[in-house]
Amino acid sequence: MDWDKLRFFHTVARAGSFTGAGEILNLSQSAISRQIGQLERSLGVALFHRHARGLILTEQGELLQKATDEIARKLLLLEGQMADTRRLPEGPLIITVSHFIGTTWLSSRLQKFQDLYPNIQLTILLDDKVLDLGMREADAAIRLHKPKQGDLVHLRLTTIEFHICASKEYIARHGKPENIKELKQHRLIGFPRNTASPISNPNWLLDLANVRPEQDYNVTMINSLYATYRATQTGAGISVLPDYIIRDDASLQILLPEYQRPSTDIYYVYAEERRNSERINAFRDFLLSSIHLAPF
Repeated sequence: MDWDKLRFFHTVARAGSFTGAGEILNLSQSAISRQIGQLERSLGVALFHRHARGLILTEQGELLQKATDEIARKLLLLEGQMADTRRLPEGPLIITVSHFIGTTWLSSRLQKFQDLYPNIQLTILLDDKVLDLGMREADAAIRLHKPKQGDLVHLRLTTIEFHICASKEYIARHGKPENIKELKQHRLIGFPRNTASPISNPNWLLDLANVRPEQDYNVTMINSLYATYRATQTGAGISVLPDYIIRDDASLQILLPEYQRPSTDIYYVYAEERRNSERINAFRDFLLSSIHLAPF
C-alpha cells in the first residue's frame, strides 16, 4: 500500500467528503477523487459509498480507516518524540486551556513565558472541549478536572475557590441579600442546563437559592464563565465567581460569605510518552512559578 494514497484516504475519511479533504490538503476535489479511485482499484474493493450528501465508509473502508488512524497516531507520536530529544526548549508548543482560565488568568502572563523561552513557538487554544492529547491535537492541557485516561500524566497546579458576588453598582441599585431566601428576589446569573461546562455543578447558586430558570424570570443563563464575569461586573446580576477574580476586581463584592461553592482543582496534563519534552516541562515550570507569584 502506498502511504501517499493512504494519506489521501485518511484525510477523506475524517473530512467526510472530497471537498473537505481538498480544503485540508489544498488540492482540487477531482485530484482527491482520482487518488481515491486509484487506491480502490489497486485494492480491488470500494472504500466509500458515494451519495449526494457526502461519503460513507464501506465495511472495508472502516477497516482501512482504523489502520490509517493508528499509522497517523504513531507518526505524530514519533514526530513529537524526535522533537523532544532536543536538549534546549525550542520549537512549537500547543497548549489547550479552558476559555475562562485562558482569558482571565493565563493570557496576561504569557509575555513572561516569551521572555524566558524566546525559541518556543507557543500556540494557546482556548477551548472548553477536551482535546485528544494522544492524537496530538495539543501538546499539553490545563484542565479543570483530573483526567481519567491512564496514559496521561497529570500534575495538580492549584485549587480555585468560589464565592457569591455582585458588583457594587448592582448592590447600590438593588440592595444585597442578607440570607439565602432573599436571593430569589434578586437577578441571578446561571449556566444553561444540558450544556457542557468547564466546571462541575455550574448552577450551584441557582440550586442554593431554590430557583428554577424555566419558572423564575429573574435568571439570566450564559454559557460562558468569562461572559458571566463581565455581566456581573457591569451590574447584570449576582453570580458565583472564582476568588482570584473577585480579589483583583475592585468593582466586585462578596455576598453571603458563609456560603462557598465547592472548590475546583486545576491540572497540567500531557501524554505519558511526552514526559521528557523540554518544551512541555518548561511550560509546566512557568505555570508553577506564576501560581507561586500570583496565587489563584
